[in-house]
Amino acid sequence: MDERLPDGPLPPAYPIAGARPPQPDGDRVPGPPIPERAPLTRRQYAYGLVIAVVVLVLFVVGVLR
Repeated sequence: MDERLPDGPLPPAYPIAGARPPQPDGDRVPGPPIPERAPLTRRQYAYGLVIAVVVLVLFVVGVLR
């Protein structure tokens, strides 16, 4: 393996005969499609609203004390 300086460019890459085809550029590899997320239910919206109100009340109480 060729050594290189830490700040130098990477050595060029060459295809190898009989090897797998190269992966596409970037950090993503094609795969199966991701299924769509189910919509939120009324109960989930209610839980979120209740938690937001509790956090807001605790924040206001903490500021006023």
